[in-house]
Amino acid sequence: MADMPKSEAEWRAKLGEERYRVLRQAGTEAPWTGELLGNKAAGEYRCAGCGATLFPSDTKYESGSGWPSFTAPVAGEAVTEIEDQSHGMHRVEVRCARCEGHLGHVFPDGPGPEGQRYCINSASLEFEPGGERS
Repeated sequence: MADMPKSEAEWRAKLGEERYRVLRQAGTEAPWTGELLGNKAAGEYRCAGCGATLFPSDTKYESGSGWPSFTAPVAGEAVTEIEDQSHGMHRVEVRCARCEGHLGHVFPDGPGPEGQRYCINSASLEFEPGGERS
């Protein structure tokens, strides 16, 4: 992406403090505080760092976790999954495949056909309305 920030100072200027903390420093927003948690509109969820399409709205569901949850990304190559042993836990981190921004984690307790719950920070996403919600 031609206008992707190259330095951490450029990322901080582009994203602002909270998005920078989540996307670039692998932070987590407090549960039940994200602006996209209750969003039920049709559209696409995009990376707030680079604009890549990550999750279609028809994969979003209420998991009760306090963060927006999805059953699957728009395409397998939209996100990367990385083993995360931080905080004394074994988890799988989810990052944007394009800009490597931290999105959240994926857990094997979801309702979809693959049984995955992509637990994603609202701060790492932008919502693009459009289409029909199924």
